[in-house]
Amino acid sequence: MAVTATTPTAGPATVPSRTGAAAVTTALVLLVAALAVVDVTQGTAAVGPAEVLKALTGRADPADASVVIASRLPRMTAGLLVGAALGMAGVALQAVSRNVLASPDTLAVNAGAYLALGIAAITGVSLPLLASSGIAFAGGLAAAAVVLGLSGLGAGTVRLVLAGTALALGLTAVTQGLLLLFPEETEGLYQWNQGSIGQNGFDGVLRMLPVAVVGLAGLMVVARRVDALALGDDTARGLGVPVRATRITAVVLATLLSAAAVTLAGPIGFVGLCAPALVRPLARWFRGVTRLRTGVPVAGLVGAALVLGADVLLRAFIDTDTAVAVPTGVVTSLVGAVFLVVMAVRLRDTAQAAEPDRLRIRGRAVFVTTLTVLSLALVGVTVAAVLVGDSKLLLGDVANWLQGRAGRTVSFVLETRTPRVFAALLAGAALALAGTLVQAVTRNPLAEPAVLGVSGGGALGAVILVTSVPVAGAWGIAGAAFAGSAVTAVVVFGLAARGGFQQNRLVLVGVGVAAGTTALISLLIVLTDPFNATKALTWLSGSTYGRTMPDVLPLAAVLAVAVVTAGVRHRELDLVSLDEDTPRLLGLDLTRGRLGFLVLSVLLTAAAVAAAGTIGFVGLVAPHAARALVGRRHTRVLPVALLLGAVLVCTADLLGRTVIAPAQLGAGLMTAVIGTPYFLYVLVRGGLGQRQLGSGSRGGVRPARVHSRPR
Repeated sequence: MAVTATTPTAGPATVPSRTGAAAVTTALVLLVAALAVVDVTQGTAAVGPAEVLKALTGRADPADASVVIASRLPRMTAGLLVGAALGMAGVALQAVSRNVLASPDTLAVNAGAYLALGIAAITGVSLPLLASSGIAFAGGLAAAAVVLGLSGLGAGTVRLVLAGTALALGLTAVTQGLLLLFPEETEGLYQWNQGSIGQNGFDGVLRMLPVAVVGLAGLMVVARRVDALALGDDTARGLGVPVRATRITAVVLATLLSAAAVTLAGPIGFVGLCAPALVRPLARWFRGVTRLRTGVPVAGLVGAALVLGADVLLRAFIDTDTAVAVPTGVVTSLVGAVFLVVMAVRLRDTAQAAEPDRLRIRGRAVFVTTLTVLSLALVGVTVAAVLVGDSKLLLGDVANWLQGRAGRTVSFVLETRTPRVFAALLAGAALALAGTLVQAVTRNPLAEPAVLGVSGGGALGAVILVTSVPVAGAWGIAGAAFAGSAVTAVVVFGLAARGGFQQNRLVLVGVGVAAGTTALISLLIVLTDPFNATKALTWLSGSTYGRTMPDVLPLAAVLAVAVVTAGVRHRELDLVSLDEDTPRLLGLDLTRGRLGFLVLSVLLTAAAVAAAGTIGFVGLVAPHAARALVGRRHTRVLPVALLLGAVLVCTADLLGRTVIAPAQLGAGLMTAVIGTPYFLYVLVRGGLGQRQLGSGSRGGVRPARVHSRPR
């Protein structure tokens, strides 16, 4: 379908538009006002509507007046300001990138601001609020620049979301490392990162209000130029619009708005994504909302309604004492995750199926050499991991221990260190095999358990058990992790199966589900006992700390079964990874085979999560590197990927517990730091090319008027 545009006709046709504009604006203002009134009446203190009215008129009891003036009104105004700022920022980012999924979340603006403030916190310097806002602004702007630079403007929905998600994972991993290394300096930063509009007085709101006003005023100034960008770069230049300068200005102003919101209340997730999406349908009644100058204030009203609505619902369905501890951002993240999944399912997936890797013919000598080198590397890193740590040992100590002749100190060290080494080796191999199976079945070179939310589901299941039953054993945690991974896998692959696991739908559903599991994990950690929270955070970092041999046994059993099964069916993997038709022509039951491999990958992921926590990107890096080294035949890819995964995670675990000893960092944090650049490299290099990443919608601020051509 060609690009079509509708223009308002003259005369009476403009009257309904004006009437609709007035009706929409009035309805939104009344909705925000109603939510604000309800929000002010909610709280832990017994201060109802009557007391609030008396406080506002100066006739209330001093205690009641203090609650209203010092806590509830600041909370409500903070919700208004934060929601409006994020809604306006989302509209601007979507307009300038011509991508309906651009937002402070998907562009890693929040993750960049979080890291910047974390770095500032470890210095121990107390900064005023405006200085903190400047630091958050710098971090968010740098992250947005990287994502937009890597994904391109208007290049494709999945490309932008994947680049932003990968960068956010890497930046968040670094920040979590800082939280674990500097617990005193960063105290309260994790809770702040969940996003809460609770305030003590109006100081924060009054200081951030001018920043938000500057951002809004700037967007109003450049609105016409940004609208011209929707017509295409060449047309905009023909109209005298400085395209590059306009884009940079709009991104800077949107980041300024996001920084103001982040500084005041922490990252409030997905408001910048949901608000513009809720504004777009209003164009049927309010045609002018498709223009940025009108769309920005309307999106601000919708964003304010979202934040206040989340706060009101939270306090309406949860007892007040618990609601105080639950950040508003957790609720908006849950809503946003569901919203992203729904958008992914409804998205018209114009991406073509991924082309299979070119059939690289590698000689047997190359395979044997690769296998030999990796085997030697595995032996070397295993020996180093056993000998090196907070106490350094010799090979003779290990030999004496194996013979039962070691001293008490050496025995204690090896009895605690050896299970950690085995957990890292087996978890790396399991995740590599899981990634190989998922990529073969979906024929998606960027599919892997962490990106698709399967690891997040396993982590959620395990965290539920860790926080509710702290004395749970290894088999119990493994069962909980498997249940969580199984549920998320059913959701992700079930929703993505429509149309044959097309790339856009699969990764977007996976990203949405992963965001939802992350929000639920944050909710559990915030509400649980501080000791359990620390335990869960350490475990989520991919740490092998405190592992014992019983913890490793479930993983070893699952991995053994999976290796044998995949090895026996390696030819079927080769056929499934080619296309849809070839397996059927050869008489294979493609549906049953695909389901079997996916179940196997879920089992592997769950077992790895139970044994070593959340470790990302191994399922991406190992299969990619294996195919690059030995070609795409799975009889060779499988052993090479297993060795690569084991070496990668064991090396990450070794570095995490030795480089900054006696402090330790989880292997998951180290693999995220290593895997994020590789993921972005694969994305840019063309793992999913421009043709394969066609956007389902070209619309920025004009999705109701622009339609994609079928490709």
